[in-house]
Amino acid sequence: MALADIGAAQTGTTPSKADHDAFNGDVPFIKPADILPNSIDYSNESLTRHGAEIGSRLAPRGSLLMVCIGTIGKCNLIERECAFNQQINSLTPVDAVDSSYLLIAARSNSFQDAAWKKSSSTTIAILNKGKWLSIPVPLPPLSEQKRIVAKVDELMSLCDRLESQQQERETRHAALARASLARFADAPTPANLPFLFHPSYAIPPADLRKSILTLAVQGKLVPQDPNDEPAEELIARIAKQRRAEKAKDYSPVDSDVVPFGAPYSWSWVRLGNLSLSSDSGWSPQCGSESRSGNEWGVLKVSAVSWGGFDPEANKALPSGMEPRPECEVRPGDFLLSRANTEELVARSVVVEQTPPRLMMSDKIVRFTFPDEIEKVFINLANLSDPSREYYMRNASGTSSSMKNIGREVMCNLPIALPPLAEQRRIVAKVDQLMALVDALETQLAASRATAANLLFALVAKLTGTAPCLPANS
Repeated sequence: MALADIGAAQTGTTPSKADHDAFNGDVPFIKPADILPNSIDYSNESLTRHGAEIGSRLAPRGSLLMVCIGTIGKCNLIERECAFNQQINSLTPVDAVDSSYLLIAARSNSFQDAAWKKSSSTTIAILNKGKWLSIPVPLPPLSEQKRIVAKVDELMSLCDRLESQQQERETRHAALARASLARFADAPTPANLPFLFHPSYAIPPADLRKSILTLAVQGKLVPQDPNDEPAEELIARIAKQRRAEKAKDYSPVDSDVVPFGAPYSWSWVRLGNLSLSSDSGWSPQCGSESRSGNEWGVLKVSAVSWGGFDPEANKALPSGMEPRPECEVRPGDFLLSRANTEELVARSVVVEQTPPRLMMSDKIVRFTFPDEIEKVFINLANLSDPSREYYMRNASGTSSSMKNIGREVMCNLPIALPPLAEQRRIVAKVDQLMALVDALETQLAASRATAANLLFALVAKLTGTAPCLPANS
């Protein structure tokens, strides 16, 4: 039967603020924000008896309040007599309807879906009282309503216990994860690697990736080899090459400003003193469409923002506009964004493969390095926490949604540079560990899906119904 058939309904109103006798009484005046998932907040605005009775807006204890303007469907039962504003409808059920059952029915997917489908809106959703009252409600006998309420309470109590146990387990796992990461950071040896990937610890993959990156750029991921040529000799050769090409020199990195102590064979150096040159792209006025076929395209900054090069993030160069081949991206390019959100500005990628005819925009800077520099290691260093902190200190722009990094700031980035052989060992080890993290992430996702299916099966067993499994199970 329809909602109108099982109770008396009212729509709230708000007294005029000019009526000073209407406010600051002992009758709670409920607004949508006061309707909480597990309770009603009675502590906010109140009305006098005179204010509450204007427009017949009083609802007795046990009535259902539901928001019907804006956050449609938000609802709960009141435990005391209340008044309410015009965004809320009330329903006081007849004796044959259990109030708690009414709340269960009103929160069901079928009722909530019907409420939204019957609503109309221009800038805000509105469900008028007549359409609200026309929504059907399945109504079993009163005794069965009470059994349904008891079973729902039992299942909700079970869910609360499961949630509490899960939180307790996650707290223990988090402590184990921190201890495991700390142990590996203090003694980053192959013997300690299994602690990072022990399934019982459930270390979040994001934390693992961050820890691996930190250890990599601080010289703690692979052992140093005394037979490696020290980095300072490599830097001296690059400096000679840069002088021959008349590249600009940048000041040495003072020892009192370095963010961590580097191994003996490493040297602190600015990014600009490792680069032979840098250039940026071009940003003509383009439409929103990506290029197709053999067209030229201009890369969006998102092409270099998310840890890997994305050639599909581009805009087609308008027909009739001449391309600039000197801005074309090539395999092996090291690209860095100079303008983006606070989180993403100055992120970088090394281009492995790229289709032809893609140009950098003017928000992308390309650095060219000599062959004796492992660009993937430079990318790791640029993405590490010390580099992120450096960029945030030196970024311009008052809004976190748009920060800018000048090329001079990029060139002055301090980097702890290992010998070339160690750069390559670090990159290989990072690749190996990140592959393990990817596999762990897949396992965790599968475990979560299995746990969800078990929970659905448990609920089905308790309720005696067939389980409705998630779509991706």
